[in-house]
Formats: sequence, structure tokens, C-alpha cells
Amino acid sequence: MSGASYPSLNGRRVIVTGGASGIGEEFVAAFAGQGARVDFFDVADGSAVAERTGATFHHCDLTDTAALQATFAAIGPVDVLVNNAANDDRHTIDDVTPDYWEERIAVNLRHKFFAAQAVVPGMKAQGRGVILNLGSISWHLGLAELVLYQTAKAAIEGMTRALARDLGRHGIRVNTIVPGNVQTPRQKKWYTPEGEAEIVAAQCLDGRIQPADVAALALFLASDEARMITGHDYFVDAGWR
Repeated sequence: MSGASYPSLNGRRVIVTGGASGIGEEFVAAFAGQGARVDFFDVADGSAVAERTGATFHHCDLTDTAALQATFAAIGPVDVLVNNAANDDRHTIDDVTPDYWEERIAVNLRHKFFAAQAVVPGMKAQGRGVILNLGSISWHLGLAELVLYQTAKAAIEGMTRALARDLGRHGIRVNTIVPGNVQTPRQKKWYTPEGEAEIVAAQCLDGRIQPADVAALALFLASDEARMITGHDYFVDAGWR
């Protein structure tokens, strides 16, 4: 897919969490393709993505807040944070114990706040910055067996609005990107061809959403062309209802 060019992203420092695979991998490639200086975090091995894109990989367990903070401190000031990392493992209500609750919230919500907290001082100092939080269509649809994931994803939209209000006077913009069902290798394991056909039938548009479709929105929202856009949720879901 050919895409737009955003000169304002050239040379900007961009961090992508969960950048070793799926949508996150596409974010890394897309920002690197704009000439940005990209660092990405993942608990999985991202060396192949780093080699392909020229980005810098940092092995980091984002649920370890001290490790997260240390990694951000080592990188220094950041222009754009893409809070992407998450895990949508299926679970039932009966599966949820207090420990599982804490672990799922740590994986899907907590680190996004502390990552934002880590980049705010540098953004304030330079008088600008962008934080993009990844939400999910799942809680808007009320999908089955994702109660903790959907709880976290709903909270992300509230966190976005709060951060946008608190940080806006410092020139820092905060938005949520809400993907629909994106055709990644991970998602393919959850859906049969029949299931994928049902998703397309529920969309307003034909076809399956690709990671590049989500990355295209991220590039725009991170660029200076979106300089007056903050505090809102932007869907890339092909009109899935």
C-alpha cells in the first residue's frame, strides 16, 4: 500500500510498545519509512524487525514498571509514543482470580499510563509531543470471553481524555486509535474462514483490515498535520457493527 508522506515526522524520536509483531510491527516500519528515529519495546524477540526497518529494539517486560522506566530514561526525550502493547487471550468470568485480574490489567492497561508518564517531562520541555493509545473495538461490540481485556480497553479511552486535558497546555496531544478486527497472524488463530466472513458481513466495507490501515492513521495523528486534534477516539474498523 502506498501512503502519504509527513515531513514533520522526519527525524522525530518515536517509541512503539509491542513492536515485534502484528500491528506494532507495522507501526515500527511505517514510522521508520517516514525517516523517524524509532525505538520499540517487546518481551518477544524483535531483532528481525529491527534489522528490516533500521529501528532499535529494546527487550522489555512492560509489566515490570521499574524496567519500563529505566528503558525510557536510557532513550531520552521522545516526540511520539505509540502505546500499542496488549494481549487479547480469551478468558471466561470463572477464569478470573485476583492474581489473574492484576496480571491482565498490568498487560493491557497499567504500562500505558507509566509509559506516558515517562515521556511527559521531555515533551513538556520541548513544548510538544504526541501520545497514541491503542484501544479496541471489542468492548464497543461486547464480544464474548474478553471481560478483562475489554475492561482495560474501555479504561484506555477514559485515560486518553484525562491525559489530553492535563497535558494540552504543554502542547502534548493524546488520542486513541480503535482498530476493528485486523488481519494479523495472531488474529488468524482465533477465526475460521467462516468466522472471518461473518466479520466482513458485519462491516460496512468489504475486505479485511490490514495493519497498514491502522498505521496510516497513526502517522497522520502523530504528524503536525493533526496539530489541533486531541482527546478523542478514532476508529479503523470498516464500519463493523
